[in-house]
Amino acid sequence: MSIEELRYPVGRFQPLAVYSSDATAANVNILAAFPKRLATVAAGLTPAQLDTPYREGGWSVRQTIHHVADSHLHAYIRTKWLLTEDTPTIKAYLEKKWAETSENKADVQLSLTLIAAHHAKWVALLSTVGPADFARRFYHPDNQNYVRLDSLVAAYAWHGEHHAMHIQRLKERMGW
Repeated sequence: MSIEELRYPVGRFQPLAVYSSDATAANVNILAAFPKRLATVAAGLTPAQLDTPYREGGWSVRQTIHHVADSHLHAYIRTKWLLTEDTPTIKAYLEKKWAETSENKADVQLSLTLIAAHHAKWVALLSTVGPADFARRFYHPDNQNYVRLDSLVAAYAWHGEHHAMHIQRLKERMGW
């Protein structure tokens, strides 16, 4: 398996300029189903397996799960900013350093529970948003670009599956 396939098991995210209402609804449904998807792929892993990197030089399964919780919380907060402010500038974060903070050694159930709760709240919010709101944008200072809410939703639908597949493919390769 190539390093590209190990790094991007579902391919790289390719954002569209605009998403249809149907595509956005499908992405919201992916976000709704994601907590169960991640919990299922992580179920039954031993502490040693959780501490195994999904690829050489990559994060451990444990770090990956905790990263998803952090990252998707950022997405939820960015959604709230988008809906309550005019073209807000978001605060970026150093995800690699966040993955190394001490709580990321904790039981993954901590983050799986958090993901389930905040995804339920995020999906409840997104389910009430109209087409004009999905066109609202924020400014990302690190990337120096504007991001629409429909694109943010698509990115995080992809992001969840991206990391779930890291874990699933590792399990397949290791015969777990």
